[in-house]
Amino acid sequence: MPAQAHGARPDRDRGPVATQSATPTATPSGLVEFNARPVAEAERALLGCCASPGWAGRIAAHRPYPDLESLLAAADEAGYDLSTGELTAALAAESPAAPEQGEVPRSALTALAAAHGAYESRFGHPFVISLDGFARAERLDQILAGLRTRLGNDPDDERATAAEELRRLARSRLTRLVGAGRPGLAAGPPADSGRPRGPADRPYVPV
Repeated sequence: MPAQAHGARPDRDRGPVATQSATPTATPSGLVEFNARPVAEAERALLGCCASPGWAGRIAAHRPYPDLESLLAAADEAGYDLSTGELTAALAAESPAAPEQGEVPRSALTALAAAHGAYESRFGHPFVISLDGFARAERLDQILAGLRTRLGNDPDDERATAAEELRRLARSRLTRLVGAGRPGLAAGPPADSGRPRGPADRPYVPV
């Protein structure tokens, strides 16, 4: 039986229910700004986190969010509910994961380009991976290791893996988008290991 395209949802019923803190948590200033943005501006900023108009529209429509955790939970839920076509389009809009070109030898970049080409030829979309938690010096090794491992996946299994990595990327981009309280939320996505392609995500500053 083929694997589910979007991966399995976490079991939210497992384990004891956490007790809510009696002390209210202040809403980050960036989230306050995001909540107040006009719908079109909020959606444009969200498209820099995940290039799915349906995903962006759903998150923008459910504002205001009281805290970052609520926003990330909404992002996860919208990610799990992407249709097959929406997921295909969102994956296709991603740029292949890559370190900064100035940090690795040209020969390594050539090998990386060849591996990305083999991956996209096999699965029909760029290689997507979240590199949160890895130092810059470790990113090339993580990308190459991920490519080697995932090139052997069954297409259905790899689609589920790519969907999970896309959700992780969206979470990290959202966190950067609202966490620091920077102005200009509609200008583009935060810097991370990958980015959606197209005019909605410029300017882009690599890390």
